[in-house]
This record gives sequence, C-alpha cells and structure tokens, in this order.
Amino acid sequence: MDDAQRDEPQSGTSGTATPFAITEAATFDAPWAMAFLPDGRLLVTEMAGALRLYDPARNTTGTISGVPEVSHVAQGGLGEVVLHPQYASNQRVYFSYVESGDGGLLGAVVARARLVLDDSGGGALQDVETIWRQSPKKSGDGHFGYRIAFDAGGKLWISSSERKEFDPAQDMGTNLGKIVRLDDDGSVPTDNPFARQGGVAAQAWTLGHRNILGLAFDGSGQLWAHEMGPMGGDELNRIEKGANYGYPLVSNGDHYDGKPIPDHATRPEFRAPVITWTPVISPAGFIIYSGDMFPAWKGNGFIGGLSSMSLVRVEFNGETAREAQRFDMRRRIREVEQGPDGAIWLLEDGTRKGKGALLKLTSTRR
Repeated sequence: MDDAQRDEPQSGTSGTATPFAITEAATFDAPWAMAFLPDGRLLVTEMAGALRLYDPARNTTGTISGVPEVSHVAQGGLGEVVLHPQYASNQRVYFSYVESGDGGLLGAVVARARLVLDDSGGGALQDVETIWRQSPKKSGDGHFGYRIAFDAGGKLWISSSERKEFDPAQDMGTNLGKIVRLDDDGSVPTDNPFARQGGVAAQAWTLGHRNILGLAFDGSGQLWAHEMGPMGGDELNRIEKGANYGYPLVSNGDHYDGKPIPDHATRPEFRAPVITWTPVISPAGFIIYSGDMFPAWKGNGFIGGLSSMSLVRVEFNGETAREAQRFDMRRRIREVEQGPDGAIWLLEDGTRKGKGALLKLTSTRR
C-alpha cells in the first residue's frame, strides 16, 4: 500500500462532540490548497491546473488565468498557494506545481507571480517566474511534498519530499527529502546550515524526511512539520537547523512490503519526532491557530487527516506536543486554513471522487 491508497478509516479513530458548526460553502475539482486574500476572498488550487477565486460574501467562484502548464499525476499537480508577506504592496503570490522534463520525468516547482484581479470575480497571474525546482526529476508520480510557508523575516520555506525513492532523503547531492529555506527570490541565504557545500545542498535546512505535507510556524517563530510515515509512523517534527530526521534509516513505521525499519530510539543521533501515529492519520494541511473565534485553541495546531477522515487538534508545550482531540469529519481532509474572522476552513480531498467540498467551521459556544 502506498500513500495514495490510504483510503479506509484507520482503527483507533474516534469521533467526539464538535464545538463548531460545519457549513459547506462550495465544491471544487480535486482541490489541494487555499489562501485568503486581504479582502476575504479565497484562492483555491485544483490539482488539474486551475486556480480559483472564491468569494464567501457572494458565494461566487471565478478563475485566475496564467497558470503555467501543470502535469497532473496521482499525487501531484497544482499544489500550494501562499501570499508574499508584503502582498498588500507587491501583489505577489507563490505557488507550487508538478512539471515534466525530458523522458517524462517529473518534479515539483515553486513559482511566483503578480496577481491582478478584475471586476468580474477573476483575474490573472502576470510576470510568472520559476524560482525553485526539485533536483533531480524522477519517474514516479508521488511524494512531491511542495508545501510553502513564509516566516516572520520573509524567508521562504519549501517541503521537498523524497519522491518514493527512500535514499535521496540522506543524499546531499539532491534537494529531495529536505526542508528547503530560501530568500523570497529563490536565492540561498548565506546562513543556511549547508551553505558552504554549494549546489542544492546549500538550499537545505534539514534532511531525512519522507513525505512532508504540512508546515506551520508557531507564535514564537518555531517551525513545525508533519509527514506521512511508511506503513505506520506518521510524524510531527520540531524543525531545528541542520538536523537529520533519519528517514529511511529510522522510522516508527515499516516498509509496505513488511520489511522492518529500525525505530528512532535505536539511532539517537537522528532527531526523533515529537508525535508519531500508528495507526496512521495520513496528515495533510496544517495551521497553528491564532484567531479569536475559538479562544481556548489559541496556539493549538490543526492537522487534516486523509485516511483518518479527521481533524486532529495538537497542543504544544515548549519543545513537546501531544494529540489533544480528534474530530471525526467523515471526509478525507486535505487542507486547513484560518479565516480572517477566526473561523477554520477545510478542503475535502477530491482525489478519489473528483469533487471536494470547502467547509467552514464556526463556533457554537457563546
């Protein structure tokens, strides 16, 4: 079984009473990610290559043209979309997608563009510029990762998964199986931990990752990331400069063919996860909540669950964390975002049936 086949609810998933109301706002074709604009409208990516603009106030959906040619495969296509920290002044958006190369090889790309909106509820990407590529491209159709986040200082962070090939995660001759840190134009900061090695190694902040599908900064600026383990052993990691997280040499799961992988405890030189999940939750999407609608949850993490069909709440305590609550959503949750008013928004994964709902969670407590 590979990650794309984690379709059935896993044992151990438990529902609980939800302190929120769920409103289905819209549906999209295999949506993957979303980002709110300052005016409250929402950019939504669809894996086949469409970028949509949803207006919650009017309940209308428009299209943003100018997306480059996207290769849509089993676990990839048009992926992440985020705003530049100075979007209000520069109108720049950053997005990731899968592109093909020679011989049909595939790799993730991060590009930036200027978003120009029109009066009809849509707009266009202009001045599109590719600023980063996975290297090398591979033949497989999975484990792209390609999540994007900006830190408070304007540095760009990218999750680059190991493309189902295991060994690249430990190979500094590739940028696969790494978390990448760049300046906003794609150049390499001189204070990256491997900057002196040059080449793609200079891009890396950490290594030893499998399939990283969530990046989020907490209120202190600490980066946290989750990744899908193999057969068992999904992880939440505290990301530390230059650290090696061990994959595929260690994992709290095993290979899908049944071959065991040594646990993290056997190799203390590798950074161990702060949470592991067996049975898996198949994590996807990640926020650390800072809104006012759910004040008791400020500083908590929220992770979407694919096979677990859940929304997982995580409480942090310094350098540690724990799963505090799991909400049974009865849908495969692909993406999580916080709205301007503090509502929590979810995208239902549409890779199995095509259509995926956009859900808004609002408080039922007064």
